[in-house]
Amino acid sequence: MKDTFFFQAMVYLASAVIMVPIAKKLGLGSVLGYLLAGIIIGPSCLEFIGHEGTDIMHFAEFGVVIMLFVIGLELEPSRLWRLRKSILGMGGVQVGATSVVIAGLAMLFGIDWKQSLALGMIAAMSSTAIVLQSLNEKGLMKTAAGQGSFAVLLFQDIAVIPMLALFPLLASDTLTPVTEGGHSSTTLVDSLPPWLQPIAVLGSVAIVIVTGRYLTPPLFRVIARTGMREMFTATALLLVVGIAVLMSTVGLSPALGTFLAGVVLANSEYRHELESDIDPFKGLLLGLFFIAVGASIDFQLVIADPWLILGLVLGIMVCKLLVLSLIGKSFALSNEQNSIFSFGLCQVGEFAFVLLSFSVQEGILSKEITDTMTAVVAISMAFTPLVMMLNEKLILPLLGMKQAVEERESDLVEQDNPVIIAGYGHFGSTIGRFLQSNNIGTTVLDSNSDNVDWLRRMGYNVFYGDASRHDLLEIAGAAKAKVIVIAISDEEKRLELIEIVKKHFPELHILVRATNRYDAYDLMNAGMLHIYRETLDTSLRVGVDALTLLGHRAHEANRSAKMFFRHDERMLKKLSAIRNDDEYVHAVQETQAELNRIIQADRSAASLRADEGWDEESLIEENRALTK
Repeated sequence: MKDTFFFQAMVYLASAVIMVPIAKKLGLGSVLGYLLAGIIIGPSCLEFIGHEGTDIMHFAEFGVVIMLFVIGLELEPSRLWRLRKSILGMGGVQVGATSVVIAGLAMLFGIDWKQSLALGMIAAMSSTAIVLQSLNEKGLMKTAAGQGSFAVLLFQDIAVIPMLALFPLLASDTLTPVTEGGHSSTTLVDSLPPWLQPIAVLGSVAIVIVTGRYLTPPLFRVIARTGMREMFTATALLLVVGIAVLMSTVGLSPALGTFLAGVVLANSEYRHELESDIDPFKGLLLGLFFIAVGASIDFQLVIADPWLILGLVLGIMVCKLLVLSLIGKSFALSNEQNSIFSFGLCQVGEFAFVLLSFSVQEGILSKEITDTMTAVVAISMAFTPLVMMLNEKLILPLLGMKQAVEERESDLVEQDNPVIIAGYGHFGSTIGRFLQSNNIGTTVLDSNSDNVDWLRRMGYNVFYGDASRHDLLEIAGAAKAKVIVIAISDEEKRLELIEIVKKHFPELHILVRATNRYDAYDLMNAGMLHIYRETLDTSLRVGVDALTLLGHRAHEANRSAKMFFRHDERMLKKLSAIRNDDEYVHAVQETQAELNRIIQADRSAASLRADEGWDEESLIEENRALTK
């Protein structure tokens, strides 16, 4: 019975259900809860699962693949392009510097330079799964440390590809390549002529891009029309699995391939549906991955030579910490953000298991070294949540942060103002100052503690708190308030807050910020009536000034701008309902042609000249002409 599938499934699920809530309750985080669950049920403790737990890790790594796909969905190509300096700069320097430092230390201990270089590259990897999961849980992904960590991790995932290509050149003459389980480690590309291999690899990447950009939208459209959500979920999983298989076949990282597919689909109308359908699988498989990491720790090896293992773990983590700190400093991260960045990435990551396995197969490292390094990698990953907690409890307060961002409790006290403003950045603060100057009481909530502290120093009455929490809205007086202004910069957070307000405070009038017209489409489809595009008014002001500089009357330019605004608002609802690209293009062309006709007809109307008297500048010019 112990070896049956259902018993094993029950053990994994029960261990997660028991340990994760306990770890969360103790403030240790879910990742450490999963790792502890793996240790307890693994071969070193209760032995509910044997050494086959390490084999499960290959399946559980699919959770990392799905996670990268979801991250890609949240990362538009334009934002990825903006991060290019961080990815190439911070990521490139981290991988290169860490590889050289670790390789140099290994050579000092008498290890061959080829093996030292391989160990250096292996140790340069950090855990994408643990770091991103931990940063997401703590709400730090939008911070400078979160963005820097993501850039470094993305570069590491990309760097795995040239590493796998370079490793065979580091093979030792004294070691015999090992084939695990009787399976060949070669890929389909390896059987091709050398000149054709890069073409096959680039062709696979092109297939992913073309599929995501042109083939999947019509497919999802057909599936969506069936009205069967489970088929949509199955199609989404098929897409992820298919890309993972394609990437593995040509020797590329499956995680990198699915991340690329996610980025391509980031602007798709099905983005939110894909994310919501795949997210549960991501969470479960990531949990399984962490449990497998915990179960894979060979405590017999650790007990046999504990000081060696512990020394290697601490030595590697300290070396990486120092390298990361220097990188963060050189890229102008503040002390607090640099501390979060450095402590978060100082472990060795899951791709190290892949590289270690490949090293044995290619005869680069001996089995004794890889067994030791496997234990070191797993223990360093298990230490990560503890290290991050140590940083936020002890290090950050010494650097001037009174309390870590993720642990800070809301300081909101019960309020009774007619207006609630959620988000007090450049957009929300203008609204707040305007209402304050008109003696309108406002309750302001902002989830950026640094921003809250800074605004309070300037005398503004701003409270720290996540406005999407129902209990905080209650304290903020949402039941008695008349208006809530949603000025949060995060588009997804805005939609989440709208649903909370509609559900619990239906009498509250919602005025919501929109980043652009595409964001406005989502808000309109969510039932919003009062949407304010932050670039629209400013853009029209620029247009009016341009017309006046070109010799048009000020009244004529302002009148055209108002007509444009009214027409654009009317057309917004019509365009928001269109999902087909060709239909959308045609509708936009018709809308623009109609707008041209309306403005030209208005401009040629005889009655327009009679209204020019209000134009102050024209009156001054006429008065000057009369007095000459």
